[in-house]
Amino acid sequence: MKNWNYTRLIALSIFICSCSKSEENTPIESMYFPANNSSIWETKTTTELGWNENEVQPLLDYLELKNSKSFIVLHNGKIVMEYYFNGHNDNSSWYWASAGKTLTTAVTGIAEEEGHININDKVSDYIGTGWTSLPLAKENLITCKHLLTMTSGLDDSINGIDSASLQYIADAGTRWAYHGVFFKLQDVISQATNQTWNNYFNTKLKNPIGMSGLWLQTVTENVYWSNTRSMARFGLLALNNGNWNGTQIINQNFFTQSINTSQNINLSYGYLWWLNGKSSYHLPSTQFEFNGSIIPSGPNDMFMALGKNDQKIYVIPSRKIVIIRMGNAADNETAALSDFDEVLWQKINAVINP
Repeated sequence: MKNWNYTRLIALSIFICSCSKSEENTPIESMYFPANNSSIWETKTTTELGWNENEVQPLLDYLELKNSKSFIVLHNGKIVMEYYFNGHNDNSSWYWASAGKTLTTAVTGIAEEEGHININDKVSDYIGTGWTSLPLAKENLITCKHLLTMTSGLDDSINGIDSASLQYIADAGTRWAYHGVFFKLQDVISQATNQTWNNYFNTKLKNPIGMSGLWLQTVTENVYWSNTRSMARFGLLALNNGNWNGTQIINQNFFTQSINTSQNINLSYGYLWWLNGKSSYHLPSTQFEFNGSIIPSGPNDMFMALGKNDQKIYVIPSRKIVIIRMGNAADNETAALSDFDEVLWQKINAVINP
C-alpha cells in the first residue's frame, strides 16, 4: 500500500511539473500598437476571448438607443468591437469635450519631463501675475498641480477663464471644484516651451501615437475633435502607462501619479482623470461627497476620461481593455457623469464576464 501511494505521489509530481512547464512555455500576447499613418488595425473576436456573443446585440441596441455615434473596445490593443451609429463612420470627427482634459494632463507630464515646467511651481511663474482677479498673495498660492487636481480655490459658479471671471472662493488646495481654469496649463506650457500649444501638442503627443484631430477654440475653452480611433489610440497609450510601442511618451512616474488620488478631498480624482473603485467621490457643480464608487458596476481599477454629453474613455488595466464611446447626450444630460455609465457597464459586463 505504501509503495502504491509513493508511486502515485511521484506521478502526481511529474504531472504538476509538466503543467507548470507548459504554462511557462505558453506565449503571453504582447501589447499591440497600430502603425502610424495606417488604417490597418489588427482585430480579435469575442469568441477568441471567451466573451458572451449573445449579449453583444443588446449592448449595441442600448448604445444606439442612447444617441451614440461610435463605440470601440480594445483588448491588449487589438479591436474586438467597433461600431458606428446614426450616420457616423470611422472618418467622422467628434468632440472630446472634457474627456480631452486628459490630453492636457499628458502634455503637462511631457513638458515637466523635458524640464520646461515643474507642476509644484505657481502658475504666475510662467504666465505672470494678474491672470486672476485675486489679491497677489492668494493668486500666488495656485500652482500648476492645483490646476491638474481641480483644487485652485477659484469660484466654479462663474464661467470663463479671463482674469475677471477667475474669482476667489477658497485658498488653493482646500477645496475641490470642477473648473475650466485647467486650460491655463496650456498657456503655461506655451510660455515655458516658447511654442504654440498646438505645435507642442502635435510634436510631443499627437504625431508620435498617430492621432488625427485638432483643437478648436471657443469663447471659454479649447476643445479637441478627432475620429474615434484617435481617441482609442490615446486610450491605448494610457493602458500602457504612457508608453507607445516601446517609446515612453509620458514619464511613467508622472502618469502613475495622474491615475491615482491626487488630493484628500475628492478621492476619485487624479490629474484630470476620474478614478473608479474609491470609497467616495464628488461630482461637478456640487460640494457634496457621495459614498462608494462612481460606477458601481465598473471595475474597481478603472480610470476614466469623461466629457460633456457622455464622451467616454474607460481604461481597465486588470483586463487590458480600453473602451471608447462618442455621441450625443444619452439622456439629455450634459455633465461628465450620468446614470448612463452605470447601465452601460451592466451591459458591458454581460459581454465580457460570461
